[in-house]
This record gives sequence, structure tokens and C-alpha cells, in this order.
Amino acid sequence: MGYVIGLDVGTTSVRSAVYNADSGELTMVKQKSTEQFYPKIGWVEEDAEEIFLAASLCLEEAADKLEGEDILALAITNMRETVVCWDSLTGKPLYNAIIWQCRRTKEYCEALSEEAKRTITDKTGLVVDAYFSASKIRWLLDNSEKVKAARKKGRLMVGTVDAYLIYRLTGLKSFVTDVTNASRTMLYNIKTLSYDKELLDIFGIEESVLPRVIDNDEIAGYVDLGGKNVPIAGVVGDQQAALYGQGCFSAGSAKVTYGTGLFMLFNTGEKFAKSKSGLISAIAFRTGKKTVYALEGSVFNAGTAVQWLRDKLGVITTAAESEALAKSVPSSDGVCFVPAFTGLGAPHWKSDSMGLITGLTRGSTKAHIVRAALESMAFSARQLIELMENESGAKLKVIKADGGASANGFLMQYQADQLGKEVIVPASSEATVFGAIRLALNTLGIKKPCDNEAFVLYKPGKRDDEAYEKYLSAVKRCVYEA
Repeated sequence: MGYVIGLDVGTTSVRSAVYNADSGELTMVKQKSTEQFYPKIGWVEEDAEEIFLAASLCLEEAADKLEGEDILALAITNMRETVVCWDSLTGKPLYNAIIWQCRRTKEYCEALSEEAKRTITDKTGLVVDAYFSASKIRWLLDNSEKVKAARKKGRLMVGTVDAYLIYRLTGLKSFVTDVTNASRTMLYNIKTLSYDKELLDIFGIEESVLPRVIDNDEIAGYVDLGGKNVPIAGVVGDQQAALYGQGCFSAGSAKVTYGTGLFMLFNTGEKFAKSKSGLISAIAFRTGKKTVYALEGSVFNAGTAVQWLRDKLGVITTAAESEALAKSVPSSDGVCFVPAFTGLGAPHWKSDSMGLITGLTRGSTKAHIVRAALESMAFSARQLIELMENESGAKLKVIKADGGASANGFLMQYQADQLGKEVIVPASSEATVFGAIRLALNTLGIKKPCDNEAFVLYKPGKRDDEAYEKYLSAVKRCVYEA
């Protein structure tokens, strides 16, 4: 039948994968790290040209691996909210990519009128926060001379990472984004499925600089791979891709992804569910002209806690070491870790919060601190799922997990214990890129079953409610002392 290449453009790396549509085998091919820059406290940037070059390298190696084979499509999934501005004539970026973690527009968002905030939330399902794209775009329009000049000449293009890469990969021919990425901009009405004039006016952004929005089962353009025009299909934001990759197609199913942050998505079906407790209402995917919605909980920092312990404190040398260390002690012995390095996301939305570690004594060891870091992820997920169940009225029996930290057996078992639910982890943790590939196959009309049936099941044991309450108390300190 042939192969689909998947491109996964993450926060700190780009990866490519090859999917055999005959055997169902998914093989990771190449990973290329991308460097982050922190010009000021709270600012996070990356070189957009480096992102493109990394994507090109990963794509080239995947295509070389398939030399002589039939490449059916290129699927793309990407970090959402991150903003790139580029010149329409050259495709070259005009400023560094402003990453989703960046907090530079915090004051701008806070200064918006209450009426504007209500309008934004009502139409987009989002909380007004520097996390999302619109305020980043506004900052670029106000502060970059290159962006101002390109705008004046009518050569400015602005989009999320998917739109930027598609434009470059198609030889500057296709300027599109998918509905899931568009829904993260604070400019897209997820009820009418269109850019909204009132939202555009709030931020002072003209629709002409933004990409056309397509469904998740539409062709985004064509890329030249080995002299053949290969369709770009299955374009989708990373967290929605993981939801689709985990097979969460029906209302009441949910997944949690452990990456740089922690992201919980709860499928609410074709019903738009407006949250009243700090969750986000999101478009899960749109196929067959039908829109599926979700409730989402976005926690800005999860895996970053382990990275910080490794890279800044030197407590561990590899992330994998954290599992054995956590298991070496029976508990965190009262230590609580709240990794609010870039503020708190759902359900608190406190951008000026800072991280903290509490409960330290002379008897505290690095094992206790590492365990507390892992426990914090499970506690965050528990808080989100309890809110989702309360809002939806549904009670989950099972939750699916993916992402790098899903390989940590201690964390997955502790997660099952805290949730009081079974946690299913697929044998392959690559649910994100698999979701994009799955959508590409759907776009091409290939209905061949492609479920990855192998998985690890974690059954819930005793739940430590006391530790959870201590964690919530520590979070309150972050919220109210910020």
C-alpha cells in the first residue's frame, strides 16, 4: 500500500517517523533538537529558521529511508500557540518564534477590558492568557521593525508553526493552518468556525495576514519528495493529535500527555461545553464536516521539573533515573514540589506564580525531591480530571496516557492510584505523531485499521489523599503569594 511520513514539531525538538500502511508498524527515524532562548525573565523564543531546517533534515532522512517506496502522504503535528512572522516573498522569518511558554504579554492580557475578556472566552472557549497566540502577534506588530515594514508592504504572513512549515515546504505556495491550531489563537470563533471580526478588532489584527483554515481531513498542499508531489495531510495540533492517536473518538473518552507540560483532553462529542472552573473548551478535531469538541486542562510545567532537576541542579544525569530514585523511598516524606517555572496554567491561570518546594527537612534527600516532582504531575492530572468529571457529569473508568514520561512506571502507577482509575499506556508512546498519521490515512480514504493494540495497564491501588491535600495547599501558596 505504501508509507506515511509523520513530522512531530515539538517544543525542544523536531522528529520524523515512518508508518507502514500495510503492516501498521511505526518507526521513529530522526530527532533534531532546537535551541530555546530566554532574552528576559519569562520570555521564551526559538529561531524559526532553525525549526524549518530541523524539520527539513528530519523529513529528508525519512524520505531517504523510503527511497523507491510509495510515499502516500506527509502528516504534520506541532506545538500549538507558538507564533511565527515571515516575509511572503522569501518565506524567511522576520523575528524569532515566540514560544507558547512565553509570558511577555502578561500585562497586555491583564489590561484588556472585562468586556473584551468575556467576548474572547465566549467565542473561543479560551481563558485570556499570554499562553495563546493573539497577544504574541500584537506584540510583534508593535515591537518588531521588520514585522512593521513587511506589514506596510503587504508582505507579512503570521501563523502558528504548522502554517509556517507548510508554506516553506510547499515552495511558498500554500498558506493554510488547521482548525485545531487556529482555535488556539484567540482570533478564531470555534462556534462559527471562522476568524471573528470582533476578536480581530480587539487585538488590532487584520485577517489578510492570517492563514486559511482547513479541516483535519483536507489536503494542506504538496511537498516535493524525491521528485514526487506528496500531499500534506493530517495537519493537527499536538495535543489533539495525541487524543486522536489514542483512539479517543467518542464522547467521554480522555487522554493525558506528559511532555514539557501536562495536557488533559476530555472528548465532549459534538457538544460545545463551556467550562466554569478554569478549563478550556477546545476543538478536538473536525472530519467529515463534523466538529468534535473537548474540555482541556493545560499545565505549563510537568516534564520541565525533571529537566530542571537534571540540567540545573544536577540531581540526576538522565530523566530515566528519576523512576528508580522515586521508588527508593516509600513516600516524598512531606516534600511538595510545585514546578510553576512559567506560572500556573489550568485551572488557576496565574501567570506571575513561581515554583516552590516545601516540606524540606534535614532528612530530605534527592530521592524525596525527585519523587515529589513526579508526584506533582499525578496531582495535577487528578485535579483536572476531577474538574472535567464534575463539569461533564461523566465518570471515567479508564484514562489513556502518552508522552515521554509515560515510560516512567512509578509515575504511571502513582497516577492510577491518585485517579482511582486504570491508566492505559500504549506500547509505543508516540501517540502524537501517530494521531497525525491516522488523520492522514483518513484524509486519503484509507480505512485500514491501525490501532496499536499492545499496551501496559496500570490498575489503581491505595490513594494517598493526604499527600494530594498537601500539594493543593502548596499550590494555593503559589496562587495567593504571587
